[in-house]
Amino acid sequence: MVTHTICPPNMRKIDLNNIKSASSETARAINSRIVLNLIRSRQPISRAELARISGLQRSTVSVIAEQLILEGWVIEGSTGRLPRGRRPTYLKLNTQRAIIGIDIRPLKTIVATADVNAHFDSQEAFSTPANPEKAITELCGRIRNIIQSRPGITFEGIGVSLPGRIDSKSQKLCFAPNLHWPDSDLKTPLARGTGLEVELENAANACALAEVWFGPNDNVHDLVVVTVSEGIGTGVFMNGQLIRGPGGMAGEFGHVTLDPNGPVCACGNRGCWEVMASNSAALRYYVDTRELADDFSFLDLLALAEQGDVKAAKALDRMAAYIGRGLRMLIAGLAPATIIVVGEITHAWHRFGPAIEKAVSGSPLPGSIPRIVPAHNGEIARLRGTVALVLQKHFAASSFY
Repeated sequence: MVTHTICPPNMRKIDLNNIKSASSETARAINSRIVLNLIRSRQPISRAELARISGLQRSTVSVIAEQLILEGWVIEGSTGRLPRGRRPTYLKLNTQRAIIGIDIRPLKTIVATADVNAHFDSQEAFSTPANPEKAITELCGRIRNIIQSRPGITFEGIGVSLPGRIDSKSQKLCFAPNLHWPDSDLKTPLARGTGLEVELENAANACALAEVWFGPNDNVHDLVVVTVSEGIGTGVFMNGQLIRGPGGMAGEFGHVTLDPNGPVCACGNRGCWEVMASNSAALRYYVDTRELADDFSFLDLLALAEQGDVKAAKALDRMAAYIGRGLRMLIAGLAPATIIVVGEITHAWHRFGPAIEKAVSGSPLPGSIPRIVPAHNGEIARLRGTVALVLQKHFAASSFY
């Protein structure tokens, strides 16, 4: 029999002030999620194979499968061939069930549609509005058009990735210095304007979910995702759980000061990690030496370095050194098994990878150095995270006690 665990059993403490005793409904819910996740990860798969892998009775698996088909999560696919006996019918997730993902960034917002396997079939982008009210109006109109254009699709919900933190209790955007929006309730008007459930998450946390759900790290219980773009964000996944903290601010390492005499950060402090190591920081290091066109981008800087521009290379090397300094802080404080880097720097990982590792290993650290790797499909990591954000309500292990 296969044992399914989310984290080491001795890491979970039972809350004696909020006891939920096990019931037959609890067992059915747990078994249903086990079967649903096995179908997701091993599809197409037969009922007999599900019973063998899960250790559940074939009759139990059959009842669960029929219920999942009735609910529209699973469909029957092709029929297999066996030397003798009944031919098995394979099960797979219903790709007519879809999720709308929204990736909001300071300059650009992307609205995309994906099936339950996080396969995207449409994306559209527009300039991020200057305030949340205009953004909600724009998003609601685009999402209604998407829904109306696909009458045969069931939309499960909307996932939103944001360059800021979400208050765990109010579900409001509460800290977004690079977006320059005030504290805002995005969830309520977006849900009201589209008729769909809405889930919000910090961009780095969304990337962590994407790696755990859809990347090659689905068996890793401890990892940190670092997003490097206009700022720096960190998503912390420890003991099999995404760490948010009571106010949603856990993991805000991008605003830890590395140089108290450094430039002023958008948060108001000086020398924060992100003001020293982000894409914007590298552009600033290069701009200090010459004038640039207004549309000069970080990708342009990468291209110049590849073409042999010495000053561009020095700017990127300085950026990499500060990324490494920040990672040393994460390693010393969190000791993750893996650190995954998301961002445009992964296009030049042959340059950044060795420089970051050199900065990390420059002086002794307790314990071993974790793997530091570029993200799997990093270009769409935030969007894949928005899909996981919606799906985890149905697929993730619940707190049954």
